[in-house]
Amino acid sequence: MNQRIKGFLYVSVWVLLWGTAASLADFVLLERGAYASGTPGQAITFVSYGIAAVVLAVKLSGRFLAEKV
Repeated sequence: MNQRIKGFLYVSVWVLLWGTAASLADFVLLERGAYASGTPGQAITFVSYGIAAVVLAVKLSGRFLAEKV
């Protein structure tokens, strides 16, 4: 598979994972009244999940993006 396409798919999957995980956590926190919609708590939730997704994506990238010989 073309490395450019592979890289695009890799990033796309991580964006979907980040959005899904952060949204589920946000939903739970909103339902439990931990914070209200549009507050800094909500931003912190999405930013922290984004940072975690970037760290994991970078750590795992060699495994998935390495060229097979």
